[in-house]
Amino acid sequence: MEIQINQVNKDKFKVFIEGKINTYHLVTLNDYTYKNITNGKKTKEELILYSFKFLLKKESNTSILSEFELETINNYFPEYELNIKNWLNLN
Repeated sequence: MEIQINQVNKDKFKVFIEGKINTYHLVTLNDYTYKNITNGKKTKEELILYSFKFLLKKESNTSILSEFELETINNYFPEYELNIKNWLNLN
């Protein structure tokens, strides 16, 4: 699957996933959440890309919400936060 990310404005990103069925997702990532999660070690786009790769390991692109705030992932997958911390330490 191919993932394309386009920034719509400062906090909104449109994510296109090309697969058997193509999907679009509108993701909100405000500066507070971004800095809280990454401490500025990665770009917003890198964080969103990693987050979608994480989600695609858990579910199909058609199961991912069409619009959500990035921190919502942790509500569905509590291990997301630990995965992010590992990702930030390894990369």
